[in-house]
Amino acid sequence: MLTKEENELLTQVGPGTPGGELLRRYWHPVAVAQELTEDNPTKIVRILGETLVLFLDKSGNVGLINDKCAHRGASLLYGRVEERGISCVYHGWLFDTCGNVLETPPEKNDAIINSVKQRSYPVQRYLGLYWTYMGPDPVPVIPHYDTFTRHDGKRTIVVHPVLDCNWFQAMENSVDPAHLQVLHQEYIGRGRTPVNTTRGFTDDVKDFSFNVNDIGIMKHREYHNGQVEEHPLIFPNILRQGPSTQIRVPIDDTHTAHIHVLFEYTGTIEDIDADPPVEYLKPYKVPAEALHPFAKFDMRSVIGQDHMAWETQGPIADRTIEHLSYSDRGVALLRKLMFENIEKVQRGEDPLGVLRDPDHEMIDTNLVDGLFGADGRGRQAGPTPDAAAVQSYRQ
Repeated sequence: MLTKEENELLTQVGPGTPGGELLRRYWHPVAVAQELTEDNPTKIVRILGETLVLFLDKSGNVGLINDKCAHRGASLLYGRVEERGISCVYHGWLFDTCGNVLETPPEKNDAIINSVKQRSYPVQRYLGLYWTYMGPDPVPVIPHYDTFTRHDGKRTIVVHPVLDCNWFQAMENSVDPAHLQVLHQEYIGRGRTPVNTTRGFTDDVKDFSFNVNDIGIMKHREYHNGQVEEHPLIFPNILRQGPSTQIRVPIDDTHTAHIHVLFEYTGTIEDIDADPPVEYLKPYKVPAEALHPFAKFDMRSVIGQDHMAWETQGPIADRTIEHLSYSDRGVALLRKLMFENIEKVQRGEDPLGVLRDPDHEMIDTNLVDGLFGADGRGRQAGPTPDAAAVQSYRQ
């Protein structure tokens, strides 16, 4: 179990918090690009405990700035976009995408123009999403993961319902291989019946282990039948499994955006610069905005079961009352890695996985996972993933 202070280090994401400062060293997707249009040029973005406005000006530039106007605090969501930026609907103060004050109606106030700046963050359009970086300069690059950059397949963006819980609950699940054979037993048996519902298919597993590498934690699972599975948790907030790159973006301490980038191998050269199609999935609980125990979760899918397990721990899991076992050693390793990288940021160092070379090589995330053919070394061999398996990541 952890102390209250340790739990807060792992779960607090707001400005100035140690965990929040760590998360601000990475790029995060904040919106589907097609959501910003000439007819709807503004959108509220909640990320890392901040309320921001994403906007598309009439010159085609995209900005992400603080929602509260620096003048009198009215929301810029309702601002009027112009060629040079966004104008506050209340008094007309005009801001560009970098947060610079360009005009201050009704008068021209040079002192304000030269000294006041609306908080803003850089935005990049990538994979049909808008991404932002909220940390200090110099700005790193979005890593070239294989599922993001390979040309021999097609991509789909799947937007899952917002999680009504802290982001770290989803990430701990990603290094908790023991839950697969129990929680998801209805979907992994392939026609078999488990010995009982208590053990599920636990006895299929011979052993599992974890290894820290350059991008995060590689999870390794061995079965008694000789099958081996490996897939990584990409530090700090991505799970790479099967065809899916699952990104968990902290909205605030008790809500998390959940976006999947699906990669489906086709064997033909695809245009990765084109925006992928987007799917928005329905909530996994009724009522959709209720919390446990007042919500009833739909357990008829793997992702629905995961959402139940994550949310019913509470908006922020109380790790001061837990009792970890040997099978939770991946969870303990992830926490250790978080604490170490929080300390690195506090020392002014780059945390794990931050890259600054825009020309770095494509990053191998072990795109096999039982859904792709593999040669004797467990590397990509080429067949298309099973369609049912791909569909499960949309459920």
